[in-house]
Amino acid sequence: MPRMLDVSDEVRAEIGDEEADRLLAGETAPGGYDCTSCRTPGDSEQERTSTVLFVGDETAVLAFAHSGCLPSQVVKVTEEQLRGAVKSITGDSADPEPDRVAPEQAVLGVTSGLVLIAGELHPALVVEPTAPIVRPGATGTGDDFLPLLVEQGFMPLTELSAVPSVLHGWSVLLAMGRLHAVLQPGTNGGRPVAWWQAHQPLQVTEGWRTAANKHQQVLLFAAPVGSIGHQPREDLMRDALDRAAANGKLVAAALPLAGT
Repeated sequence: MPRMLDVSDEVRAEIGDEEADRLLAGETAPGGYDCTSCRTPGDSEQERTSTVLFVGDETAVLAFAHSGCLPSQVVKVTEEQLRGAVKSITGDSADPEPDRVAPEQAVLGVTSGLVLIAGELHPALVVEPTAPIVRPGATGTGDDFLPLLVEQGFMPLTELSAVPSVLHGWSVLLAMGRLHAVLQPGTNGGRPVAWWQAHQPLQVTEGWRTAANKHQQVLLFAAPVGSIGHQPREDLMRDALDRAAANGKLVAAALPLAGT
């Protein structure tokens, strides 16, 4: 039976016209599925369903989601990251491992929390590397983490008094109710790629997810190593953010939400 599938042009380009047509005809697509975003059951015979393709260096994994939860899209990841995505889609457990931007780069610590700005709670991600980030190709020591982000469009903050401006082309990917990745624009206008990818999808609170759905964006704050530290409570995290901003060690942007 034909399926009510949304197969975007970029997904079709990856899987080929023949496979896309088989999906739409119902030959290879499931009828019932668990939405990769909201975790609730879906039925591609009865409701609009998106195809979400995770593409690694050599392999790819196709997942399904309610069209109201996620658009049909391609998410490019490394093979190691793809294995983590497979485990999250199939529900297999995995031992926690550090999340890396790419091999031989510093580990990025990512913390989620709610931040109060102008009397309203906003979902936020705080990113702090475990070691200085040196500009690719540079020699010697130093920390270029914030300058590199400013070049990408992030804005320096001196205080958290207003919501930072939206950085178009970047987004935060939520799937299965968990945080999967921060995506940045691909080179030469290509599809988005993972700037940061969770090796094992990170759980967020119901309040955080509710706020993200309300605003349809997530505030990303970034600071150099040693500026924030691991804070067990949101009020302590806010204090650390305020100190980093006052010391000129904080950049931020609002990133559109992908998923729910």
